[in-house]
Amino acid sequence: MAEEVNKTAFLEIQGRMIELTGKLKQVQNQMRNKEGEKKRAFLTLEELGQLSDDTNTYKSIGRTFVLEPKSVLMNEQEQKLKDSESAIASLQTSKEYLEKQIAEVENNLRELLQQDPGLARQIMSMSVI
Repeated sequence: MAEEVNKTAFLEIQGRMIELTGKLKQVQNQMRNKEGEKKRAFLTLEELGQLSDDTNTYKSIGRTFVLEPKSVLMNEQEQKLKDSESAIASLQTSKEYLEKQIAEVENNLRELLQQDPGLARQIMSMSVI
C-alpha cells in the first residue's frame, strides 16, 4: 500500500517537474526574443541619431514604406526599447520564481527517494530509451 502511494507521489512530482521545466524554457525563449527586440531598437536609435534632422526617414509598413519625421521614428524606437526592458524585467522575475519552484520539486523528489529506497531501485532499473 505504501509503495503505491509513493509511486503515485513520484508520478505527480515527475509531472510537476516536466511542467515547470517546460514553462522555464518558454520564459527563457521569450527573454531571448525580447533581448533581440531591445538590441534592434537600440541599434536603430543609434543609426537614427547619426542622421541630420532634415533627412527623409521612412517607416516600413508591410511591403510599403511611409515617409515619417525622424522624431516620430526615434520616439517609436525609444518606446520599443522601454517596453522590451520592462518585459525582460518581468520575465526575469518569472524565471527566478520558476527556478525556485524547480529546486523545491527536486528537493521533494530527493526526500521521496531517500524515504523509499525500493522505489529508487525500481526507477533506476527502468531503461530509458
